[in-house]
Amino acid sequence: MAPLRTLFRDTCAGQIMYYLSGHRFLRHPEDEPDFKVPEKFLQDKDQQRGSDKVKRDQRSTSNRSQHPSTAHSDSEETIIEDRGSSRNRVDGSEEEGEDRNLVDWYSEDDAENPLNWSVPRKTFVTFCICLITTSVYSGSSIFTPGVQEAMQTWRVGQVPATLGLSLFVIGYALGPMFLSPMTEIPAIGRTFPYIIALTIFVLLQVPSALTNSFSGFLVLRFLAGFFGSPPLATGGASISDMFAPDTRTFAMGVYGLSAAGGPALGPVISGFAIAARGWHWSMWILLWLSGFALVFLTFTLTETSATNILVRRARRLRKLIGKKELKSQGEIEQANMKPMDIVQMTIIRPWKMTLTEPIVIALNAYIAFVYAVLYCWFESFPIVFLEGYGWGLGVAQLPFLSLLVGSILGFAGIAFWNQNYYRPLYSKLNGKVPPEERLVSHPPFGPGCESKCLVKSEHANDVVRYSVSLQYPAFIGSFCYPICLFWFGWSANRTSWVAPVIAAAFFGIGTTCMFMSALNYLSDAYPRHVASALASNDIVRSLLGAAAPLFAGIMFRNIGIDWGCSLLGFVSLLMIPIPFVLYKFGPQLRNRSKMAD
Repeated sequence: MAPLRTLFRDTCAGQIMYYLSGHRFLRHPEDEPDFKVPEKFLQDKDQQRGSDKVKRDQRSTSNRSQHPSTAHSDSEETIIEDRGSSRNRVDGSEEEGEDRNLVDWYSEDDAENPLNWSVPRKTFVTFCICLITTSVYSGSSIFTPGVQEAMQTWRVGQVPATLGLSLFVIGYALGPMFLSPMTEIPAIGRTFPYIIALTIFVLLQVPSALTNSFSGFLVLRFLAGFFGSPPLATGGASISDMFAPDTRTFAMGVYGLSAAGGPALGPVISGFAIAARGWHWSMWILLWLSGFALVFLTFTLTETSATNILVRRARRLRKLIGKKELKSQGEIEQANMKPMDIVQMTIIRPWKMTLTEPIVIALNAYIAFVYAVLYCWFESFPIVFLEGYGWGLGVAQLPFLSLLVGSILGFAGIAFWNQNYYRPLYSKLNGKVPPEERLVSHPPFGPGCESKCLVKSEHANDVVRYSVSLQYPAFIGSFCYPICLFWFGWSANRTSWVAPVIAAAFFGIGTTCMFMSALNYLSDAYPRHVASALASNDIVRSLLGAAAPLFAGIMFRNIGIDWGCSLLGFVSLLMIPIPFVLYKFGPQLRNRSKMAD
């Protein structure tokens, strides 16, 4: 693992200290007196200017000649989605030879490349991303145990009171369209937008906790969701910065747990405080949680964007040798970036894919339904456990933990699938795995499998055949929802409380399996437009998730928990064919699409 000084240097606090000290503290290798400039930068400068200083530098570096690698994080593909072909050369031409003004990694094992970081460092940064995700996501539901008190305090109905939840979700649905593009600008990177957005989020909790105005509270909740959205929208990109596709599934699974755990933990951590001190304390708890995350991450969260790391390296090299022509690929792309490019990527293209791409439409519909059910739980659980079983306000929030337990079980299954199927398949096929394999899992190259496609083996000319077999993450996940909904609906308040709690755990299992499979499938199917595909999914699922609590409470009280859950269960039955159809016809749909690969 890198020294602590090196780790702190790339944090938000470390970068500020570095610039304020005039580059005297927390120095980079290029700032050290004994740094040897790569020969390729000096050769071109010597040929053009004949500088004596450059000649002396050349002699001091004559025994060291380094070349840039072509390794780049997968997240760079989402920065300028249509320019991936020019990743390694300024003019996009590999035949014309090495560009001596292009600042890249010094070698394939360059220690500053996030893909080359040690496992402990990647693990710690993943923990930091999960912390910021959980602290913000818990804010969506942390207010829900206080809805009844809010109705009495402000003399409003249940639907207006529930807007405290819905407007927060709408805020983090719309926020990425305006705030996330900052993280895609090479000169800015990801860390500073995370910290700035989290700072505003933390500050908004103070007036939220103090206000006695209903309309003012709703405005503050929307703004909190809006400014808390960048970590939620681009946290997955930070994970992708560090992990190769064959190891990314496990890391993304941990990140997914933090996203699922946030809404589940929100009512749990605020329920007892609200019961004792009132709904205002839910905002104070959120302030403490997010405030701790802000202080901790300011000093520990390192920059993961490869393009930003190379932009800063190019600045140091230009200052060191006085050669203004030196630029990183990110700087070149940023210079060519027009405002309309950002609008196209973040607003126009996501909506275009939402309306025209069958794969995106199908998965958006499914994931949006799952998200709607998730936020329906915040209306049904109080009816079942608070009113039906007569539990206290704090204790009635504990069943939400079953969602988290189910998510952990689902993650364990995904981790087993990744280790025993996807990684061997990825290695065997040199990374050329069809996106549809994200939807299924089976013993690699097992006997008795009908071939789905033929791929040349790297070891010989034999043909490797693979297909569907025994285990199906997305397929199994699709069956978990009707099991959960029918079981929960018809056991709640009719049997022991244990039955609906176990039933709810199946929702966590299904959600982890479905979310991981669907989002990875979108990433693999639309590599050139992955940011737009994921933004489309985020917008659609968040909007439906925001709407769900507004009708769920009325639905459950009018037709009962049993038939309300049954109605959702029947919809989930209609959704079951979606992953099967995509696995069967996905290749044909991708071939017909102008955006898919």
